Amino acid sequence: MPLSVRTVEYFYARVEDKPGKAYELLAKLASEKINLLAFSAIPFGSGRAELTIFPDSSGYLQEAAKELGWTLSGPQHAFLIQGDDRLGAFADIHRQLLDARINIYASTGVTDGHGHYGYVIYVNEADFVAASRALMSASLNPGR
Repeated sequence: MPLSVRTVEYFYARVEDKPGKAYELLAKLASEKINLLAFSAIPFGSGRAELTIFPDSSGYLQEAAKELGWTLSGPQHAFLIQGDDRLGAFADIHRQLLDARINIYASTGVTDGHGHYGYVIYVNEADFVAASRALMSASLNPGR
């Protein structure tokens, strides 16, 4: 798999932290034919959870949210990086941004167990254009 660096939009919704809340949202998105690139759920204060939604099409998600009466925050921007898994792949990405003096304030990475990885990186909105330039022009080759 060739290295892929994409800028993506994401939205978040805050819901009660109760069994089934994430399922309800995900099932509704599927029934509305909204394809997701990524999704996360984390605790947010007492009794709440924050669901972060990375739609393939922001417009479709926003239309569905409006029709369903959902309150979404966003869009915000992040990077979705996918490539061949190898030792140091995540470190090379961090190094590229470090060389550009850009701080990563959050990230989540995972391998698929078959030699590929996906990595979501969040930077401050003020750094987004510079981070995009750094990542898009980067070879991200090992040994850099």
